[in-house]
Amino acid sequence: MLQVQDLHVTYPTPQGKVYAVNSINLEVAAGETVGIVGESGCGKSSFARAVMRLLEPSAERIVIGDVDVTSLPKRKLRPLRQRIQMVFQDPAASLDPRFTVGQLIGEPLTLTERHRAVRDKRVLALMDDVGLPVALFDRFPHQLSGGQRQRVAIARAIAPRPDIVLDEPVSLLDVSLQAQVLNLLVDLQQQYRMAYLFVSHDIGVVQHIADRIAMMYLGSIVEIAPYADIMESPQHPYTQALLQAIPVMDPRCSRIADKQILTGDVPSPLTIPSGCAFHTRCRFAIDRCRRSVPPLHSIGSDSLVACHLSAPSTESP
Repeated sequence: MLQVQDLHVTYPTPQGKVYAVNSINLEVAAGETVGIVGESGCGKSSFARAVMRLLEPSAERIVIGDVDVTSLPKRKLRPLRQRIQMVFQDPAASLDPRFTVGQLIGEPLTLTERHRAVRDKRVLALMDDVGLPVALFDRFPHQLSGGQRQRVAIARAIAPRPDIVLDEPVSLLDVSLQAQVLNLLVDLQQQYRMAYLFVSHDIGVVQHIADRIAMMYLGSIVEIAPYADIMESPQHPYTQALLQAIPVMDPRCSRIADKQILTGDVPSPLTIPSGCAFHTRCRFAIDRCRRSVPPLHSIGSDSLVACHLSAPSTESP
């Protein structure tokens, strides 16, 4: 289980403080996958790294399992790395080129298993779990394909049976390999009951693995709902626009003229618009959207959305 309360990530700049992540609350249960989706620059990767404490966040509470890790010093945080692991976007950059496949997958096990023979046996079992042939045990990362390197990264991450943070794990793979890796992640989750936090800019990818989807815009979650609700009845205009951008293999409904296309650029995080940050690109924006920030409110038993147009209100537009 992974729980985050009121998480912020800021970066200092000569022009002032930038909020990459702004007041996010999220909980991921054992065996559940929550997808974090948004355009490039919306703060998805900063959020993922803050959850891992690879970035120092400002948060009321970050809980991994039953341990509050919000302000743990690095010395005490290190043993808890067994409880949560990360699969990065580029396996070529995240795998040490000096280590063999066996060494890379076995490295997390050195903290709990000192006997090399036992550790190697476990590594071989992990390689089988992720579909890597035994012949690759002594290969180096540069001798592997992109798909094989990502499987090594996944095997290394699941070695201690943790919860997993996945930061764009298939974005550098071609379509056929994407499907293989996603199916692998689903099978591993069913086998080990791991919680996944799956970060991606591609909602078409996330829909194949997520139980719930959280939409991020300029550092904040604007909608979070079960996968089926997001796909069938998106409530936030931003979610609707991203769903419209998914390619459809049907000539009757794939014309640009039939789609709701977002106009304008994402505003600079240094100058976030007043009120609803999305109002500068929203075709449904009303005056209230420019004046006040919409709270993330419930629209069903499991769905939340930050949009004035879907909230009951006593204030006139």
